[in-house]
Formats: sequence, C-alpha cells, structure tokens
Amino acid sequence: MSAGGMTLLVVDDDPGLLKALQRALTLHGFTVDTAMTGQGAIDYLSIEHPDAIILDVSIPDPDGLEICRRLRISGDTTPVLMLTARDAISDRVEGLDAGADDYLVKPFALEELLARVRALLRRIAPLDPEVLRYADLECNTATRKVTRASDSIVLTRTEFRLLELLMQHAERVLSRETISNEVWEYDFGPASNSLDVYISYLRHKTELNGKPRLIQTVRGVGYVLRNEEEPSHNRSQSL
Repeated sequence: MSAGGMTLLVVDDDPGLLKALQRALTLHGFTVDTAMTGQGAIDYLSIEHPDAIILDVSIPDPDGLEICRRLRISGDTTPVLMLTARDAISDRVEGLDAGADDYLVKPFALEELLARVRALLRRIAPLDPEVLRYADLECNTATRKVTRASDSIVLTRTEFRLLELLMQHAERVLSRETISNEVWEYDFGPASNSLDVYISYLRHKTELNGKPRLIQTVRGVGYVLRNEEEPSHNRSQSL
C-alpha cells in the first residue's frame, strides 16, 4: 500500500535508533513524529492522532506497556507495534495483553519493520472513508493524493473532482449531464466537448506506462469506471 498521507509516531529513548527510524520511514513515504519518553508520547497523543504507533517497551515515565494500556482503556484503537529487547514468550504475551497489535524484537531488519507497519495499516484501511479504491487505483480525498499501482498521479482540482466522482460510483454508468452538474455545477449541453477533454486528460495520466484503461465510454450515455479485464455480471444502470 502507499504510505502517502500516513503519519507514524515513533517512541524510543535511544536517540540513535530513533533518528535512524525517522530517516528510514520518511524515505519510505511516511510522515514521522517522535518522542523519547512516555510522557512525551502522552502529550503528543493528547492533541494528535497518528495512523500507527511504534512503541518501545522500556521507555521511561511511564513505560510502553502502560501507555498501551491507557490507550486501550480510553477506547483508542490506533494500531501499536511494540518494540523490545526482550524475546521471552512471557514478554511478548505481556505486550499483546496490554493491547499491542504486533510485537518486534530488537535487533530487527528494517524490511521486517516496514512489512509489519504496512500490515497494521492495511487492517484499518478499509475503515477509512477518506480513501477510495478501485482495482489498483487509490484516491485519498483528504490529502488529494492519487496513486495507481503505487505510482503517484498529479491532478488538477477539476481532474481530481472528476476522478473522485467516478470512483465514488465505480461500475455505475454516469450520464454526461450528471457528471457536468456534479463537477462543474453546470450542464454544458450535448454540443460541448469540455467533459471529453477532461476525460482524455485523466486517461492519459492514469494509463501511463501501459496501464490498462479504467475509464470507459458508454456511447450515447456517458462514462463509467470499470475494469474491462474483469467481467462484471451485475452492473448498475445509468443515472
């Protein structure tokens, strides 16, 4: 999954490790905030809401286990990946019982940390109403970030609104009139090619490097976001 728009809080009292993790995670597209103490993490979480937390067990004042317990008691479900230098089964059980979603023993490979963070974020992604997905196309309506197969796509404001509308009604045929009214709040009429021009722009940007077409023309009606490579047996009628 794409890391764009995702914020991580990393809490560890080892300044060298903290700096290394911040640098590595930033390079992989995350926004990374840090804290070195339990109180620092508590202060941060009182005003900010990261997408996931990487939390060392042995931080001071209070420790990671206590922070995790407090989060869960308060009803906070933010995914937590617990870090520890202790690899005994009892230590892992303690961390999971405190409410951690996953547990990683130091020292660890960066690739494994990244894989575990991505797995945690995938669990919450379907619950995020701000992210629209269809096939390998992803649109974040909050950050206005659009990707296809992890490749970033830069859209103008009108192009974004047009794609957003098509994704909100994926596999439903939208009439030209409906699209014009929703995107421009004005029906250009049958003689105008303004909509066709913007559809052409979107197709060019979403089909770069040989990607298959997703924006299909329904002649005499309008357009639909549909993956023609996969049969659809229950398609909705045009609006």
